[in-house]
Amino acid sequence: MNMKSSEEEILILNSVREFLKRDVAPYAHALEAKDEYPQEISDKMAELGLFGITISQKYGGLGVSASTFAKIMEEIATVWMSVGGIIGSHLMMARFVERFGSDEMKSKYLAKFASGELRGGIALTEPDVGTDLQGMRMRAERDGDEYVINGTKMWITNSLKGNILAVLVKTDPKVQPAHKGMSLLLVPREAGYVPSKLDKLGYRGIDTCGIEFCDVRVPVENLIGGDEGRGLQQTLSGLELGRINVAARGTGIARACLEESLAYAQTRKTFGKPICEHQAIQIKLADMATRVEASRLLNEQAAQAIDDGRRCDLEAGMAKLFATEAAVENSMEAMRIHGAYGYSKEYNIERYYRDAPLLAIGEGTNELQRIIIAKQLVEKYPV
Repeated sequence: MNMKSSEEEILILNSVREFLKRDVAPYAHALEAKDEYPQEISDKMAELGLFGITISQKYGGLGVSASTFAKIMEEIATVWMSVGGIIGSHLMMARFVERFGSDEMKSKYLAKFASGELRGGIALTEPDVGTDLQGMRMRAERDGDEYVINGTKMWITNSLKGNILAVLVKTDPKVQPAHKGMSLLLVPREAGYVPSKLDKLGYRGIDTCGIEFCDVRVPVENLIGGDEGRGLQQTLSGLELGRINVAARGTGIARACLEESLAYAQTRKTFGKPICEHQAIQIKLADMATRVEASRLLNEQAAQAIDDGRRCDLEAGMAKLFATEAAVENSMEAMRIHGAYGYSKEYNIERYYRDAPLLAIGEGTNELQRIIIAKQLVEKYPV
C-alpha cells in the first residue's frame, strides 16, 4: 500500500471511529434492547459516504480497498454489529451491479447506492433453502418486457427499511444442473414485495424479514448481467467479499469481548487482588487476545488477495471460519470473566453472546465452510 492510500485509510478510519464514538456507542444499548431500527445512525452513515465505501469513485463512492473495508467493518462491529449489517448487505448488492451490470444499469443505480438514496441488500435464502441455493423455488417468468416473480425469501437484511434488493430467482426451473436456470434481478420496493420483520435472539435493531413476492413485476433490464442463467455464479463470486465482511465482524466482536474483559479484570477484585492476577483469568485473556490477532491476520491475508486481483476462496473461508468461532468463544469467556454481570443486560457482554452465533451460521455455515476448505486443500495440494 502506497503512502497516499495509507494516509487516506487513516483519515477514513479516524472518521469512522469518531462517528462510532459520537453517534453509535451512546445509543446502541437502548436501541438494541428495544429492537429499534437506528434510522438516525443509518442516515449519518449515508452522510459519511459509508453506503459507498467499496463503490468506485467513478460512481460517487469512496472506492476503498478490501483491506480497508475489513478494517472499517471490524471497527463498527466492535461497537454494534447490527450497524455493520446495514451497509454490509447493501454493498454486496452494489458489488453485483458494479461487477456484472450493464453500463446503463451502473449509471442508473450505483451513484444512488453510493449516496444512500437507494439502500438495500441481497435476497438469497428461502424458508427451506439456506446453504443449498440450487434448491431454491422462487420463480421469475418472462412476460413480454417484464419478469413476474413469485415465491418467498427469508432472513433478508434491509428489506423493511431499504428500498431495493438483488433477488436470486429461477428463470428456468427445469434446466439441469439447476444453477443454469438461476438469475439475479434488481427489485425495487415499489414493485410490491411484502416484508415481515422477524424476531431474533441477537442481531437486533436491524430489519431482518421474511418477504412474500406475489406477481411482483420488474422490467427485463433489471436482470443483472443481461443474460439468464448466471445468477448463482455471480452470487458466489461476490461471497468472497461477503466472507471478509463476516470475518471482520467476528473479529470486531471478539475484540470487544477482549477489551471489556481486560478492563473489568483489572478493576474487579477477589481475595484481595484484581482478578487479572489470578492465573485462571490470565489464561482466558491470553487465549482471547490470540484469537483476535489471528482472526485479523487471516482476514487481512484474504482481503489482500482480493486487492491483488487473486481468487481467495480458501483464504476468505478460513478467515470467516476462524474469526466467527473466535467471536463465539470470546463471548463465552467474557461472560465467565464478568460473572453475573456478564449475564446481566446492564453490560454489553450478553449482547455479544447473543450476536456472535449468527456469524457462525450466516454467509455459509461453519460446518459447510470446513468441508469447502478441506476440498480446496486437496485440490491445491494433490499427491
